[in-house]
Amino acid sequence: MTPLPSQKSIHPSFSFVTELRYSQRTRTTTRRPPQLVVATVSLSLICTHPQRGSHVEFAVSLNIGVSDNFDYINFLKEHEDYKPCWHHEAQFFAFIMRKDIRLTIRSHYSATGRTLSSSSTDLRSSKEDKFNRKREQVTSASLYTHPRLLRMKNERIANRTRVYELLRSIGVVPDKLDGLELPVTVEVMQERVDFLLKLGLTIEDINNYPLVLGCTVKKNMIPVLDYIGKLGVRKSTFTEFLRRYPQVLHASVVVDLAPVVKYLQGMDIKPDDVPRVLEKYPEVLGFKLEGTMSTSVAYLIGIGVARREIGGVLTKYPEILGLRAGRVIKPFVEYLESLGIPRLAVARLIEKRPYILGFGLEEQVKPNAKSLLDYHVRQTSLAAVVAQYPEIIGIDLETKLLNQQGFLNSIIGLAPDEFGSVVEKMLQIVNLSDRTIVKHVDFLKECGFSSEQVKKMVVGCPQLLALNTDIMKLSYDYFKTTMGRPLDDLIMFPAFFTYGLESTIKPKHKLVAKKGVKCSFAWLLNCSNEKFEERMNYDSMDMEEMEMESSFDFNTLMEPRYDDYSNYEDDRDDEYL
Repeated sequence: MTPLPSQKSIHPSFSFVTELRYSQRTRTTTRRPPQLVVATVSLSLICTHPQRGSHVEFAVSLNIGVSDNFDYINFLKEHEDYKPCWHHEAQFFAFIMRKDIRLTIRSHYSATGRTLSSSSTDLRSSKEDKFNRKREQVTSASLYTHPRLLRMKNERIANRTRVYELLRSIGVVPDKLDGLELPVTVEVMQERVDFLLKLGLTIEDINNYPLVLGCTVKKNMIPVLDYIGKLGVRKSTFTEFLRRYPQVLHASVVVDLAPVVKYLQGMDIKPDDVPRVLEKYPEVLGFKLEGTMSTSVAYLIGIGVARREIGGVLTKYPEILGLRAGRVIKPFVEYLESLGIPRLAVARLIEKRPYILGFGLEEQVKPNAKSLLDYHVRQTSLAAVVAQYPEIIGIDLETKLLNQQGFLNSIIGLAPDEFGSVVEKMLQIVNLSDRTIVKHVDFLKECGFSSEQVKKMVVGCPQLLALNTDIMKLSYDYFKTTMGRPLDDLIMFPAFFTYGLESTIKPKHKLVAKKGVKCSFAWLLNCSNEKFEERMNYDSMDMEEMEMESSFDFNTLMEPRYDDYSNYEDDRDDEYL
């Protein structure tokens, strides 16, 4: 037991207790054994300053659980020799706690004339005015503030000030660090800053997320970086990784990171692909397993994305894990359905090009669909256009359509409605450079076609403006020297240049020439080799059989799958709202 402090060891900031009054109330509780009594003892301790004569009265309420034969008066008499000074309240509290007493202390200052002797009254009267003048400067908290604790508080403030000065000197703005636990010494903070700079981060990066300075090098930064490095994340990507998601340095490897990695592996993402997924989308390490990730994947499976394709979809575009099913994915799918694309076809588009889910529905997709209609793409063709080239709904389409329409009109006289027809057949034309278009137009003119004929050919087959001109020249030379046909045949069927010379044109032309059959290029070329051989065996030939213009078939996007990928009903969509 720690001995009580003697009178000599106490600094006489206040005189010792000069008056001790007590009252007691005893009550028996039914929740305790009958022999246990809970008593409340109220003590009034009046302390007198030895020089100023001022008084401080302490009202102490003691709740004591003792046996019923406890003698309170004897208890007080036994300890009356101990006259505590409140600058040593820690020793007093320790004494009380050893007696199993729970106490509450209430204090106030008294300027009344209550004293115990005439000498103390005279002393108080001579100093009363001075005490009253300084009374407002003293607070009750000051009586309970241990000098050592105050010194420690001041030291912490001084240390933090020095740390802030260091940060400001290197360009870091510490305003957002108030309330954050920071290193005590400047040296430790300098170590953290140096470590972050060695990782490739800049002062600007630190200012973008200053809370990173609250991470310790040994306990936070090194364990996290070691873990993601062992997963296969390349060190050359650490800088960009931390720049995009610096919060990872606060994470626990066991509690936060490892479960997410295990989840990704459970989604059939190959082990070698997991680090690539993390490099593309480091934010995934901050997601909760039972949150957005699971609902997004469940919704995709529900609309028809094959389970065996989920791993590939997430590898190509891991940002899906951060998209809300009800707010982002579901509205996107439903809008494409409203354009006329079947839901299963949408699922196939997502399997092949999952990044289309990242296109903003209101900001990009809907305005681009409206732009296509404004530039004379038919409503009935809109679904086929988007299905064949879904990337187009995620670009700045309005500007590209405007520029390309004006340029084609200037070089071949393409009218607005004709431009709409060109876009329907090859939407990629909006991405062709002016130089490429001019090169192909000049080639056709060199072949002997007029500007009007070139325009007609481009409207019939816009792919002419994107083919390899060297291969086009070989096909044209064979047409001119061997096939002996007029240029009008090419004007009527400009797609001639899109067929392989050795694989298609030459073999079919030789068979037709051998039989002496005269036919159009459409009949000759616009069919498979097997179908062509069947035709050549017919007793009679229908020359109009293959003259019809081909159109996009959505069935090519909806080939049957052999895994059970859709056990979800359409009405289950509400689950993700």
